Amino acid sequence: MTSYATSTAKSEMNELRRLRGLLPPELQSWVTVEKTTDIDPPLIRCEELSKDEVEIAIDLVKWDRLALDQRNLLFWHEVARIQQDTIPKEGWEMAALAIGLGGAVGELWVQDGVLLLLALALCGVSGYRLYQKNNNGRNLQEAIEADEKAIALATRFGYTLPNAYKSLGSALKTLIEQTPKKRLRKKYETRLDALRRSAAKAKAKAKSPMGQPMENPSEQLY
Repeated sequence: MTSYATSTAKSEMNELRRLRGLLPPELQSWVTVEKTTDIDPPLIRCEELSKDEVEIAIDLVKWDRLALDQRNLLFWHEVARIQQDTIPKEGWEMAALAIGLGGAVGELWVQDGVLLLLALALCGVSGYRLYQKNNNGRNLQEAIEADEKAIALATRFGYTLPNAYKSLGSALKTLIEQTPKKRLRKKYETRLDALRRSAAKAKAKAKSPMGQPMENPSEQLY
């Protein structure tokens, strides 16, 4: 049992080290990759810990069930979100909303119009930021854009464009099959549909000006 635990820990350390090596050089000094300690966590997530530190946290039990190329593209999807600055920020909004509401109620008693307006303004700003964070349409579009950038990152690390599309498409298909929550599964399905459209455009663009296929016709995007 001890030997198995040691072997598992070593395997997890190796995987985290490997993933850190997949970070673009410009991110390596301020992005960390760690094993999640949450209960029932998502497969992978990233979070801003401070203004100069971002953490990518991974459920290594679920992660180990995926193929290597699937892991790589899902990891680069999170990296792309960091580069696009679309990851969750420090959670000040709820605290600000509570302070604003408390202040507004208090100023109703003392009848200070200026302070009441300031408290309501704080409520408005924090409420709008919370709305942005939970805007499903916007979050989905950001995820689709991150998929596109993940493809570009994969080619930067040596993948051919067709293989990058195949790997991410395969990863999304696997997540669809393994996800029981209907809303989350729908999000993966929408991302996969967008990825297929993108792959079709890339394939058409890769054709020669005379309309002939690529030099290697066996290398298909899907």
